[in-house]
Amino acid sequence: MEISAALIKQLREKTGVGIMDCKEALANTGGDLDKSVDYLRKKGIATAQKRSARVTSQGQIQSYIHAGGKIGVLVEVNCETDFSARTADFSTFIKDLAMQIAASSPISVDKEGIPPQVLEREKEIYATQAKESGKPEKVIEKMVEGKMSKFYTEACLMEQPFVKNPDIKIKDLLNDIMAKTGEKIIIRRFVRYQLGESNDK
Repeated sequence: MEISAALIKQLREKTGVGIMDCKEALANTGGDLDKSVDYLRKKGIATAQKRSARVTSQGQIQSYIHAGGKIGVLVEVNCETDFSARTADFSTFIKDLAMQIAASSPISVDKEGIPPQVLEREKEIYATQAKESGKPEKVIEKMVEGKMSKFYTEACLMEQPFVKNPDIKIKDLLNDIMAKTGEKIIIRRFVRYQLGESNDK
């Protein structure tokens, strides 16, 4: 089928992807705009993941103050080029992250960032709770696994449902911005302050 220049332009504006890739996506999806976005996301994510060895020395640090100055967040996100770091999409992504951190209070960026002692404490609590139910050992193991899975969803920023759209997770949001920029992007670190909070939480 013939792909119109107007359709290509529309897809480019939605995704920030090059003309030839947009044309290919539209050709592969019969000119369906939504399917083309999905096609490019998949392709873009794959491209971004291939670049895992690239250096991410550019980026931004954003702050967010919430609840009348009672919660504050600083978050650093890195990318490959200064060009991407200065785009509106990149800035919006980091602002959304800072808002997410303020609202959902994660412990770390991902599973690997959770201190081992925290994981052990959680597993111990869940195992004790499960044993009190009087269930067999195999069932207890499954119960602990299920509780830990829920714990990761609450404690890890990447696993959390996005506050603006709970149908997607933060890792999906990250994949989207990598697909748009074609660059490796890393949520490097964050800190969340809450008024009156003790330092040894």
